[in-house]
Amino acid sequence: MTTPRRLESYVCGRWTPGDKPGQTLLDAATGAPVAVIDASGIDFAAALAHGREAAGPKLRAMSFHERAGMLKALGLALMAQKEEFYAESLHTGATRTDGWVDIEGGIGTMLAFASKARRELPNARLLTDGEVEMLSRDGSFVAQHVLTPLHGVAVHINAYNFPIWGMLEKIAPTLLAGVPCLVKPASQTAYLTELMVRRIAQTGILPEGALQLICGSVGDLLDHVTEQDAVTFTGSAWTGRKLRTHPAVIANSVRFTMEADSLNAAILGPDAVAGTPEFDLFVREVAREMTVKAGQKCTAIRRVIAPRAQVEALVAALDQRLGQTPLGLPGDEGTRMGPLASLGQREEVRERIRDLQAAAEIVAGDPDAVRVTSGDADKGAFLNPVLMYAAKPFAAAAVHEVEAFGPVATVMPYDGLDEALALARLGRGSLVTSVFTDDPAVARDLVLGAAPWHGRVMIGNRGSAKSSTGHGSPLAPLVHGGPGRAGGGEEMGGIRGVKHYMQRTAVQGTPRLLSAVTGRWIPGADVQQGEHPFRKSLAELRIGDQLVTAARIVTREDVEHFAQFTGDTFYAHMDETAARANPFFDGRVAHGYLVASFAAGLFVEPNPGPVLANYGVDNLRFLTPVYFGDSLQVRLTCKEINPRENAGHGEVRWDCQVTNQKAEVVAQYDVLTMVAKTWPQAAAAE
Repeated sequence: MTTPRRLESYVCGRWTPGDKPGQTLLDAATGAPVAVIDASGIDFAAALAHGREAAGPKLRAMSFHERAGMLKALGLALMAQKEEFYAESLHTGATRTDGWVDIEGGIGTMLAFASKARRELPNARLLTDGEVEMLSRDGSFVAQHVLTPLHGVAVHINAYNFPIWGMLEKIAPTLLAGVPCLVKPASQTAYLTELMVRRIAQTGILPEGALQLICGSVGDLLDHVTEQDAVTFTGSAWTGRKLRTHPAVIANSVRFTMEADSLNAAILGPDAVAGTPEFDLFVREVAREMTVKAGQKCTAIRRVIAPRAQVEALVAALDQRLGQTPLGLPGDEGTRMGPLASLGQREEVRERIRDLQAAAEIVAGDPDAVRVTSGDADKGAFLNPVLMYAAKPFAAAAVHEVEAFGPVATVMPYDGLDEALALARLGRGSLVTSVFTDDPAVARDLVLGAAPWHGRVMIGNRGSAKSSTGHGSPLAPLVHGGPGRAGGGEEMGGIRGVKHYMQRTAVQGTPRLLSAVTGRWIPGADVQQGEHPFRKSLAELRIGDQLVTAARIVTREDVEHFAQFTGDTFYAHMDETAARANPFFDGRVAHGYLVASFAAGLFVEPNPGPVLANYGVDNLRFLTPVYFGDSLQVRLTCKEINPRENAGHGEVRWDCQVTNQKAEVVAQYDVLTMVAKTWPQAAAAE
């Protein structure tokens, strides 16, 4: 027999085994020893201090784009080693398909965050949040909300079902925010998390202390958290409540995010009768959510809500589909569902099924008679799918309160959409619900009625059958979490997840000083005029570089030519009588886009130079009508500079203000350009 390896914690820059015999972890499918885990003897206060002091300053010194580049490099390095993770994942009971969700899904989530950060965040160390607030009439006193990284450590306490994805989906936004992480995986599958952290450490990509690992009990870890730390937890609601009410968490107002067990629902629309594509999709989705990861997913479907007239056909279809699911050793090619994570977990699920039987009957599967196509039904934590039926769901409290965290779901009938929604709400808050319908009115009513109780709502129908990621797939751009029983927290959600580890602060002051703080030009801040700013490369360009153009008069001929040339013959531009009847105008007016076009003609420098492309405008507003004979002038100011990492260009945001002869603002918007970091062509021409 192979000697199980002893897991080690990675704290304070070194790998450390516990100093006690520890707990032996068994292979979920064979019962063979895999690893021994123990974290006794670790100085948790020192581990937190190491993250704060060794890694925090280094991460905060990096820009968002540099951190994103770091995550991209790490993700690519891990993807190249994925087969090692797949091999280790078999011990957890995961099939290749299950492992893909955990391993490549986790690494893909990290890469998605890296990509979103490069696209959506500035190449800076500070985020502005919202628009500048004017606090004085003359503009001399203004305010801006900003986001800066916490100066602590994010403690991530994870569940056993996704030992890789659960870690990576949390550390990706945390590291992007500039905050070090300390990860505590659930013991049962910690060997897979430990392997990945070893490979991460070996890359040398992360600053020392940016990622630490605890294999075993957290001991007195939470006694040492401060107001600058954050704690996230994924697991049972009971444990989450215990951690959330820890004295140090309460006393220091520590940010605490919980994702707890939830009784997610799937609702079959009244139009989705047997024989429709939506009915078939519903059957497939429920069966998939019951069997992927052996139903050990926080997003799995636990409550199946269907029109009473469709229940008989639905139960029959699910019984047939679930009965054809081969249960066996996760490494076997023919296996479609592997075992639960442990024998203890199997007994836990059987106990919960017995609790559910107080309110529902088993209509498919037998929790006590295991049928396998390979492996030993006694040594492995195997359990065939179990489908239950609650004939009177409003009187069946257990099905809305008890979660069997395995391949178990309960079908319940409804009469009318109001009943369907009432049943969904009895779960008292879930991570996700899905609605299967092809009727727009049904989709509208069910989504609006269910949304306040759910973190995510997925609509399934024939139109998205081939492209849908499904009920149970949390995605990096979307929030993962839910109200009430689901924990009341949010994870991921794209850049929203990054901001969770940052402090929002309102900064007040003069435009000049506030601009220096934020790195963005604010009206009233210093400007520099001289050489046309479009002649400057990023190496030369500065925030506040400004061009004030000559003026151009708008004529009747201009407006009529523009109308005929573009086809925009809206009456306000062409019909004097109709224009005067409009309460906003005193007569015919120039097209707004003519104003924007003339503005571009006024500020553009036509010769080849470092400005490579104009790729859009933001926040375009037309504020004052332009009449024949009005004179337009442009003030163009460099507002923000974002150099691209590993590229020869960057993005520049320009504040563009168009005024008339009365100094009234006619149009206001941001011009977006790509500008070369250097411009050797100009030097050669000289």
